[in-house]
Amino acid sequence: MSSQAEMPLADAVRAFLADPAITPFTTPGHKRAPGLTDPLLAADAPLSAGADDLHLSGDVLGSAERLAAGLWGADWCRFCVNGSTHGNQALALAAGRPGDRVVVCRGLHKSLFAGLVLAGLEPVWVRPDVDPETGLALGVPAERIAAALEAHPDARGVFLVEPNFVGVSSDVAAIAATCRTAGVPLAVDQAWGAYLGFHPALPPHALALGADALVTSAHKTLTGFTQSAYLLARAGRLDLDRLREGFDALNTTSPSAGILASLDSTRALLAVRGEELLAGVLALVARARAELAAIEGLRVLGPDCGWAYDPAKLVLALAGTGADGIAVERDIWAEGVRVELANRDTLVPLITIGDSEESVGRLVSALTRSLERRRGEPRAAGGASAVWGVEPEVALSPREAFFAPRETVRAAVAAGRIAAETVAPYPPGIPAIAPGEVLSTPLLEALADAAATGTRLAYCADSSLATIRVVAR
Repeated sequence: MSSQAEMPLADAVRAFLADPAITPFTTPGHKRAPGLTDPLLAADAPLSAGADDLHLSGDVLGSAERLAAGLWGADWCRFCVNGSTHGNQALALAAGRPGDRVVVCRGLHKSLFAGLVLAGLEPVWVRPDVDPETGLALGVPAERIAAALEAHPDARGVFLVEPNFVGVSSDVAAIAATCRTAGVPLAVDQAWGAYLGFHPALPPHALALGADALVTSAHKTLTGFTQSAYLLARAGRLDLDRLREGFDALNTTSPSAGILASLDSTRALLAVRGEELLAGVLALVARARAELAAIEGLRVLGPDCGWAYDPAKLVLALAGTGADGIAVERDIWAEGVRVELANRDTLVPLITIGDSEESVGRLVSALTRSLERRRGEPRAAGGASAVWGVEPEVALSPREAFFAPRETVRAAVAAGRIAAETVAPYPPGIPAIAPGEVLSTPLLEALADAAATGTRLAYCADSSLATIRVVAR
């Protein structure tokens, strides 16, 4: 194994871009010609006949992927150029055949739902807990996974999202042990935790906790180009040949060598300087958390949620301040400050290894000014808590619902119809309705009440839920 400081693919891309003697008669069509190329195109390079030769005999991509597998303790790694979406969907294709069941956390990303459609898998849904104070999703109790596997012994695998978007993790080690006992693979969407396991104050990554596969985004919190992600897996319960076939079926035949190279250089940076850089992130987040927690009524989500929590995550619950998060976002946007998520009750600013004392100070100052300006009467958080008391009735698989003819009807007359779209209240971002499920009056009424009190309904065509798409009769 080469040293983790080496960057075989990134170095090959740099060498190709720096070589003035190359006269390409290959893609890309712009050929970095001086009269056509702007600074964006100047960094564009192909893998074949670019970073490597036409036949890929230099194996620079394979060498880089093996280094990443070694860093995470995996048997196999592939670099994704379509984000964690690519990895999630490849894992779905590898998990089983059309009609097979899999246990799936209801907090799944929509890319995995698309993977269920592509693979024809039938989900056995398992819900995470929901924080009653903020409406945010928490972890999935391990016993809930065990009960699902006991009730469905034919299930072919388990899919989790760990940590979730707000930094909360389930007991992945306990769930992995349950999966081992059942003889099924555990696949984890760790898109928001690419740095986990690389500082002693951070939770371990999912493979270290016993998962069979994880997909994680290098671009969200590290230094990969946008769209870059790692898919990592261990042999045994997961068929790596099937996973390879699924990955290749979804992969582009013209990958950007720049995106791939950024994954190589990110891996090297994480291996060599990860602990040092992450120590800085943790200090910055701790500073922001302490200063923002002093604002009256503002709750900063953290270890007091009762679950394992990512200390590098900063999540702000605004209901106690009475401020509207959308108005706060407008205020700070005007000051040049951008956040990853903003809705009425929740703000999520990402603090990463790219931040500094100056940038975090600017964030805290802008938020402090806006929250004082927008302060109002404290309110109960949204989140449609009544929704989670309604158990869904499944009539069609996700694949059947996806391909079924559909129509749009008024929500007031939709009870008893089969949903053809997803409806997810934010917070917590968990689908309350998934395609193929029978719509009930209590569920529709709870969602309407949630929308009326300011909860954002995502993924549906009509966010007011005055209308809803259903399977045509």
